[in-house]
Amino acid sequence: MEVIEKKNKNKRYKPILDKIPDWPVYQLSKNRKEFIEDVAEHAFKRIKEMRPTRKQLVDELEATVYREQQRMKRNRWRVDPPDESKFWAKVKEDLIELTARPLDDNATERKEDEILKRIVQRYAGEIAGNFKPSSYRFAREIIQFWFARLLNATRVKKFGAIFRNQYTLRDKIQIVGKVKQLRNLAKKGTIVMVPTHSSNLDSILIGWVIHALGLPAFIYGAGLNLFNIKIIAYFMNSLGAYKVDRRKKNLPYLETLKMYSGLAIEKGAHSLFFPGGTRSRSGNIEKMLKLGLLSTATEAQRNIYLKTPEGQEPRKIFVVPVTLNYHFVLEAPELIDDYLSIKGQDRYLPEDDKYGSVQLIQFLFKFFTKGSNISVSIGRGLDIMGNYVDEEGNSLDAQGRIIDTRDYFLSNGQITIDKQREDEYTRMLSQRIVAEYHKIHRTFASHLVAFVAFEMWQKQHPKLDLFGLLRLPEEELSLDYPEFRKTCKRVRKQIYNLKKEGKANHATHLKGKIDLVIKHGLENVGNFHLKRPLLMDKKGNIITKDLNTLYFYHNRLVGYDLEKFI
Repeated sequence: MEVIEKKNKNKRYKPILDKIPDWPVYQLSKNRKEFIEDVAEHAFKRIKEMRPTRKQLVDELEATVYREQQRMKRNRWRVDPPDESKFWAKVKEDLIELTARPLDDNATERKEDEILKRIVQRYAGEIAGNFKPSSYRFAREIIQFWFARLLNATRVKKFGAIFRNQYTLRDKIQIVGKVKQLRNLAKKGTIVMVPTHSSNLDSILIGWVIHALGLPAFIYGAGLNLFNIKIIAYFMNSLGAYKVDRRKKNLPYLETLKMYSGLAIEKGAHSLFFPGGTRSRSGNIEKMLKLGLLSTATEAQRNIYLKTPEGQEPRKIFVVPVTLNYHFVLEAPELIDDYLSIKGQDRYLPEDDKYGSVQLIQFLFKFFTKGSNISVSIGRGLDIMGNYVDEEGNSLDAQGRIIDTRDYFLSNGQITIDKQREDEYTRMLSQRIVAEYHKIHRTFASHLVAFVAFEMWQKQHPKLDLFGLLRLPEEELSLDYPEFRKTCKRVRKQIYNLKKEGKANHATHLKGKIDLVIKHGLENVGNFHLKRPLLMDKKGNIITKDLNTLYFYHNRLVGYDLEKFI
């Protein structure tokens, strides 16, 4: 991996498709109205299959209206359409009128179908992205121009440097891993990129990475909460993001969302979504993935096999895991507070975004001035069953033999639709993605020092549970540096061993003298936050000003069984 990193660091990639009109996302956007109608039609049919009787469908519609009206009362966002209340009030009125009629009235059936069509058409319109080449080019140039000049000015420390081009984003953001394979696969089939998710910066970052690697623009599944922030909303709209509103848990919305994703992938649009479903509130690498959008890739591959005429080569879908690795996360204190408040409970938590344009700009400035890098790790391509694929896109079994994924959808020699079977395939794929996340994640010095410090404090207070430990006063939390140093060295050695075994990876800065590695980690861990999660006091001991936030950064190395080396 380190050889790949050095080779990729400053390489400039030629676009694999020179002209934007050749991009699949452009073709999708060019026929946006027809595509939205197609999504709504397919979603309508799917929901009718799932709720086949009149009573089931009416009950579902009533539940949808109730949930939507409760959402508007309790959790409204600036980005919500202004006519929401009016729309849902009219739907409720029509439902009341409908339920007053006898069930055997044919007009009743037509009315409930009409109401369902109205709802899914509205949802499809809300979800749909709107990729525009002119806006895309402008947004891309703005990101490159201002980020690069801010980086240059802060590195050179002179105002005039803001107009030079000595440093670029590639000096700041390291792209490592299977870049060559990703570019090859994008030429041969459809990419579904599935990154880890820990920050609101992720969507803009991954958009830049896609451009930097010479790939066509992808369609995005971006959380609607991001569109509350005007500057991010502009870039997301320009890049063709489709909107995912995680407040909406009703069947018509979820099926319309899945249909949008599945049909776009089926039509050849490279796609990106965060399968964890939301930002990791604990700081952990994702362990459990949401299967909804992920299942759309499986369904799209089956439909491609069904619709490809005999004798033609069917287009394959390739799933590419990606990890985004940061020294610090802007939202870490709020995310970990949310996690701790619901720890042990399995319920949905709305994303009430607490950041605006000013906070994002402050974060970006800190990112550049503090000298804190970001690493993007591209994993090996998978097919929709979770098998590795080679450079040519061939699926490989555990022994490295080429296999045909079409066979997975056969029953009595024919391609068939079997939801239970495909759900199992999606579950297998999700497990492989999680395993790949842990393999390709790059451990930073900041992760190392945060993990070691928190674990050492846990060992010092064996009788306290997590919440008891977090309530300890700061004056009781101090680590002797020689012991901390020795433990860091021991844990780092195990990280080296994990890399040799192909179970983990680490940044190059983790090598070298341990004192310099610790210094680098302390300088970078949570260095944006007002209350530093880890630092050295005047006596040379390791202390914390915010144990909760330290716990967030510590969690990035949970899952590697490093606790036994503390």
